[in-house]
Amino acid sequence: MRPDNWHLTEDLDDFLARAGEFLRSRPALHTVPLTVTEALRTRQGDAYGAEPPLFGSFERAGEVHAAFFCTPPRRLYLTALTPEEADTLAARLARLGHRLPGVSADHETAAAFAKAWRRHTGTTPTLHERERLYRLGTLTPPQPLPEGRGRVAGERDREQLMLWHREFVADIGGSLAADSSTWADTRIAHGRVTFWETPDGTPVSMAGVTPMVAGQIRVAPVYTPTHLRGRGYAAAATAEVSRAAMAAGATEILLFADLANPTSNGLYQRIGYRSVADFAVYNFPYAAPEVR
Repeated sequence: MRPDNWHLTEDLDDFLARAGEFLRSRPALHTVPLTVTEALRTRQGDAYGAEPPLFGSFERAGEVHAAFFCTPPRRLYLTALTPEEADTLAARLARLGHRLPGVSADHETAAAFAKAWRRHTGTTPTLHERERLYRLGTLTPPQPLPEGRGRVAGERDREQLMLWHREFVADIGGSLAADSSTWADTRIAHGRVTFWETPDGTPVSMAGVTPMVAGQIRVAPVYTPTHLRGRGYAAAATAEVSRAAMAAGATEILLFADLANPTSNGLYQRIGYRSVADFAVYNFPYAAPEVR
């Protein structure tokens, strides 16, 4: 397999011209690259990292069969690859001197790339998380619903959104790729977070959504403060944004759940979400450069 089967670029328009049709051909499995490239295309600030993004498409006989993107400091994200394709890409990126913080992909692809990255760089990957991608079947709102109602977050909720964004990132053991004010402002501007609030108007849970691209919308994030959990608030908020996504015309409504959290997986299944595929996230530690 020739290395030039991979076309690498920092130009988003070039990447989408080559790989856009391929990404749209499987909107559920490609939900992450579709939504991230849309955020980059529309210049929504929280999509950018500190370094230029890198994109790639794997082409054979004039057709794209796989793609990736990396927006530092976030991990490399891959569509499905064979072990040979993963090895070719790992060798290419290592030879070009890219220092990847990790990889995220379907379970088999992520494992194959992690193994190849270790072979070509000497790093020791560690499994960070296993996730399951779900697709909404028949929406079944929880019964009984907790008291209260859903409400789209607005400008008056900015401080609350910023706080919950920081708490959510800390809760999942992540790092802030964008400051919380930018994150909140983007979602307020586009009406992309819904609160579940109690009858007195106190927000108790939130569920966000990505923009609709290729007919799909992904629910993310879902967060309830620790002291308010176990009362059905997250299920109510998720059902509310799922209903709104259906009303907006989405043909596929998706979400990811951490497989280490049986509570959230059970919650999503009870309101109508069905398994699509399993994904894995690996971290790639690397040594700091020597000071001479």
